[in-house]
Amino acid sequence: MITAIYKIFIREWKRILTLPVHYVVLLVMPAIVCVIYATIYNNKFAKDLPVAIWDEAHSPLSRQFTFLLEETESIHITHQVNNYEEIERMMKNGEILAALHFPATLDKDIKSRHPVTVTLYANAASMVTSKLIYKDAAQVIITAGSGVILQKMVKTGMPATQAMSLVLPVNLHSWVLYNPRYDYQAYLVPGLIAVALQMMIIMVAILVLNYERKTGTIAELQQLSNGSASVVITGKMLAHLTMAWVNYLLVTCVMFPIFADGLIASNYPLFFMYTLLAIACIGVGMMVSAVVNDVMVACDIGLFYTSPAFVFSGFTFPRWGMPWFDQFYAQLMPFTPFLDSFFKVYFMHLPLKYCYHEITQLLLFIVVTYPVAIIIFQRKLNKPLVQHA
Repeated sequence: MITAIYKIFIREWKRILTLPVHYVVLLVMPAIVCVIYATIYNNKFAKDLPVAIWDEAHSPLSRQFTFLLEETESIHITHQVNNYEEIERMMKNGEILAALHFPATLDKDIKSRHPVTVTLYANAASMVTSKLIYKDAAQVIITAGSGVILQKMVKTGMPATQAMSLVLPVNLHSWVLYNPRYDYQAYLVPGLIAVALQMMIIMVAILVLNYERKTGTIAELQQLSNGSASVVITGKMLAHLTMAWVNYLLVTCVMFPIFADGLIASNYPLFFMYTLLAIACIGVGMMVSAVVNDVMVACDIGLFYTSPAFVFSGFTFPRWGMPWFDQFYAQLMPFTPFLDSFFKVYFMHLPLKYCYHEITQLLLFIVVTYPVAIIIFQRKLNKPLVQHA
């Protein structure tokens, strides 16, 4: 049996290297996808976003605020405007993403400790950039405004510690963990590549059984496996698993060092979870391939099944905020538990003991799909023999 599995394994590798439907998807496309995603997010984080200033105060304090805003990482002052209509027009034309309005009474109100309203107009059609601008703008305005009041109190003779307790009665320090600079490349690229690899693995696995009939090679397969579907599926699974490992090395040891400042995103927990993902995806594809004889129909099913994986996985929007049927559909894809474990082992650097739930889910895919594929494909292998007898 081991010899037969080895023969199927070698035969499948030859098919991977010679059949365009295999090598284009498994060897060419992963490299292209990695380069495209890494290049798109090569800037890593949004910075120097165009912002306008509507300054009615025209005072040293408003100019100081403007200078401090320009010094932040995300804000770049590109325009001076005089009314709301200009802000609206520039935002509609894409010239700016936000604008800040300093009222005419800015200095007077701050120094007299009266409430001051500094208005931020942000284009929330781009949620990430608007939140980044708000974060930096709020930090500058609150810090600088408090500093002005603090200086005034100290000049009146009040001790600095007492003045600080009055200006900032509650001192809040925020500590952003795991992606402190909101790095697009560090956050989005690994997830996008993982979901692309899931789609590629499943789409090729969908062809590993029914494509044998289309190419007329099923008799050769029967002879090498001695008519055993389990031998066929085991040999083919091992071949495609090693191909998945090749792509893993491509991503973690080639693409990331080139595009992520030398970071090799590789560790044992991540490799273990990726291996489970690959085995589960191959099992899903083989099950479809065993059930559906028509290659085109099988590919359509694969596309329908894998296409929404990124949306439903919870990568960009939490699953608990989705309707129950969307949450249910998300659990039908191996990428969903892998993503949950990916956040733990890649971003948070946690050991595998924190991923027992996700490991169980991926193992469930494996123990369901492979027996179904073996049983159905065995029946199809036996049919010609029964008809011949």
